Amino acid sequence: MSRGRPKLRAMEGYGIELEYMIVDQEHLSVLPVADRLLRAAAAGGDYEVERGLLGWSNELVMHVIEVKNPRPVPALSMLPAAFQDEINTINDMLRTMGARLMPTAMHPWMNPRTETRLWPHQNDAIYQAYDRIFDSNSHGWANLQSMHVNLPFGDDHEFARLHAAIRLVLPVLPALAASSPIAGERNTGWADYRMHVYWGNADVVPSIAGQVIPQTVSSRAEYEAKILGVMYRDIAPFDPEGVLQHEWLNSHGAIARFDRNAIEIRVLDTQECPRADLAIAAAASSVVGRLYRAGETAAQQAISTEPLAAILRACIRDAERTMIDNAQYLSLLGYPGNRCQASDLWRHLIEPMLADETDDAAPWKEPLQTILRHGPLARRILGAVGPDTSRRRLESVYRQLCDCLQEGRMFMEAD
Repeated sequence: MSRGRPKLRAMEGYGIELEYMIVDQEHLSVLPVADRLLRAAAAGGDYEVERGLLGWSNELVMHVIEVKNPRPVPALSMLPAAFQDEINTINDMLRTMGARLMPTAMHPWMNPRTETRLWPHQNDAIYQAYDRIFDSNSHGWANLQSMHVNLPFGDDHEFARLHAAIRLVLPVLPALAASSPIAGERNTGWADYRMHVYWGNADVVPSIAGQVIPQTVSSRAEYEAKILGVMYRDIAPFDPEGVLQHEWLNSHGAIARFDRNAIEIRVLDTQECPRADLAIAAAASSVVGRLYRAGETAAQQAISTEPLAAILRACIRDAERTMIDNAQYLSLLGYPGNRCQASDLWRHLIEPMLADETDDAAPWKEPLQTILRHGPLARRILGAVGPDTSRRRLESVYRQLCDCLQEGRMFMEAD
């Protein structure tokens, strides 16, 4: 999905971005050494690392590292081992700095007011502008790690169909991917607290995130007029030099990246290991693909934003236990009923994947069955932590999660 490359058709490629916290090895507190890591790994002396299929980079804050495949791959099954190898290489390098990577979408006791360190190197003018307008010393900016899934489109017609399909899937993704119930050393009451704080992090300019679910659009021109144009107009008084007036300013749950002919899904929390992340990416992509091919774009576009946003909000809070009773929505997803829990909806949606006997489906079965059986990672974290959210207890549980990341295995309450 890079410039200068032949355009891919819809569902012909995948781009994955995974964000991780860098923490102190001894106490697991955030450690702002991303620039040291990237400088040590970058052959050219800059802060962008390319290592074959994957690359490393940083955005906004100094305790976060992003691992991604900069060029799209034709099959997600190409990526789990590659991502795991990069995680292990990064951890080997961090060990010499007294650090390691921590998974999940939020650090459980970080104080962003005192511990945030903005990235001071390339693109620093962008981050300073964000900080000046929105205040980056908050959970909604400095303490949230996610997976982005990039799906390509080949032309305007494919863009409209893909946008409609993704828009339908967004509301229930936290039911599968929530991993951030703990923040500020407490149970927040939200399975996906990252998305809760993300929802309001740009309230100074409400059009940037809107209701997180984007409006229906039928073309690039309409998208630029209804979403990007409004956003650029609203940010202008705060950003007179135009530093932020680019399509990446968009903070909806899925954003059009016309610079690489892709739509980027942004509502997925980072999991305990790449295998889990990629299984969720595969599930989401599979459902998007079926909706894209269903030939029901007009009906998909007809559902208004408000009910979709209400379902998303509920799933952010209750994850797989969310009760969905919007019959129109369930019908569009092909569910044979008028009411169900989000967990039952996902069982229905990914049943074809779990029944698939091909090699392409094999890597996803065990992670998805774990999530369906025991709940998303947020539920398993809460089960492991119990009522005691003391630093000592949280450190014990999150050290297990760090080990899961290093070893490439799923997290269970009994670990």
